[in-house]
Amino acid sequence: MNASKLAIAFLLVATVRAEQPNILILFADDQRPDTIAAHGNPYIRTPNLDRLVAQGYSFRRAYCMGAQGGAVCVPSRAMLNTGKSFFRIPMTMEGETTLGQLLGRNGYATFATGKWHNGRESWLRSFQSGRSVMFGGMSNHVKVPIQDLGADGDLTPVREGVRFSSTLFADAAIDFLRNHGEERPFFAYVAFTAPHDPRNPLPKYRRMYYRNPPPLPPNFAPQHPFDNGHMSGRDENLGPWPRTELVVGDQLAEYYGLITHLDSQVGRILRELESGPHAENTIVVYTADHGLAVGSHGLLGKQNVYEHSMGAPLVFSGPGIPEGGESSTFCYLLDIFPTLCSLVGVDPPPGIDGLDLSPVWKGEVASLRDSVFTSFRDLMKAVRDHRWKLIRYPKVDHAQLFDMEADPHETTNLADDPSQEGRVAELTGLMREWQARVGDNHPLVVQDPSPKGIDMTGRVQTRDRWQPAWIFEKYFEEPFGRLSSR
Repeated sequence: MNASKLAIAFLLVATVRAEQPNILILFADDQRPDTIAAHGNPYIRTPNLDRLVAQGYSFRRAYCMGAQGGAVCVPSRAMLNTGKSFFRIPMTMEGETTLGQLLGRNGYATFATGKWHNGRESWLRSFQSGRSVMFGGMSNHVKVPIQDLGADGDLTPVREGVRFSSTLFADAAIDFLRNHGEERPFFAYVAFTAPHDPRNPLPKYRRMYYRNPPPLPPNFAPQHPFDNGHMSGRDENLGPWPRTELVVGDQLAEYYGLITHLDSQVGRILRELESGPHAENTIVVYTADHGLAVGSHGLLGKQNVYEHSMGAPLVFSGPGIPEGGESSTFCYLLDIFPTLCSLVGVDPPPGIDGLDLSPVWKGEVASLRDSVFTSFRDLMKAVRDHRWKLIRYPKVDHAQLFDMEADPHETTNLADDPSQEGRVAELTGLMREWQARVGDNHPLVVQDPSPKGIDMTGRVQTRDRWQPAWIFEKYFEEPFGRLSSR
């Protein structure tokens, strides 16, 4: 090939790549699926997420499949970035092709900011540039340990962020959008650490919910009715037993404050996108790694398989995606990988477990799955279809059956109703099918199960390491705290 033909070929390749959509993933940490106003919560302020919902397509039954340990965010992020079930992959994603790695091989400029809890090596092979990256699971929002990717290809020494976490990561994303040229499409991965605890929102956002507190969840309880096997994990230590309306109310106010502040930073990023050259050609994905209990079922954490903890918001917006639509099809966060591959014309790696969601909003199919499976360690397994949900607790030989149409908050257990015996057996069989499909070898029945009865009354676990600062700030510096005013 002569020089002129070679130049034309390179120009054509560059033109094709420039026409590929950009991708912007906005990834929250610990956000329940019911914490967006546009999705039916009138007690929370999320104007920017509401606008994204109006401009995009929402999947209202999106799930994290589960976890093998208390840090549920680790497998969740590994699944999103590989498209595979967490039972099949190492949490460092060693040996797996990551989304960033795949897109980089196909001409994308790849950038990341925020939380990465799956090892430095997987991050380094996934992204070509990065700023204000936090390696780890959590930190104080006003003292985030961060690093950049230097020009030499190495990470800079750890330094302490000087702004609130959501602002810090939004600044990095905005700077990337502002300075990215049009020679290559981009993949920008923005992983916030909010609304993960410590729940220390900025005073403005704390006050708005102390003054107008959200109601307690409909499934609030002072304590969980039996031992689920994870009653004293780190998340469950963030409040005393039994849970009181006052303490949970304050934690909800702070949780909502973190989400509303996060929403404001999402708004800043979206305004920068809309004002620049990439506005018409960028796919935006908003989601979270999983949900959180925050008082539901007497729990505080995400280490359970109830809807509030395994569910997550999921919204797609951008070219070719219909505005204001939504679906109740069952989907997983690992479906994001093949969906984005489909939208940008890149073949996904072989052997992934995720499904392309785009046929749903194109009207080609009404549903992709008839059921969904979730798991936490070997302690809890759940399967649900559009009406019924079964949870098995093998270690204590206990089951819960919920009619999700009549009881969406999972409060009335029907598993011991003789008329439901056949249904329990049918769903148990479906659960075993799902286990085989995703690679879960945990037994559903064990020899010598433990007693399920437990009374946590009066137990105060070791305080979280962030709590002393939170207590000081709240009760001595913040005059608007609900507890401090009583």
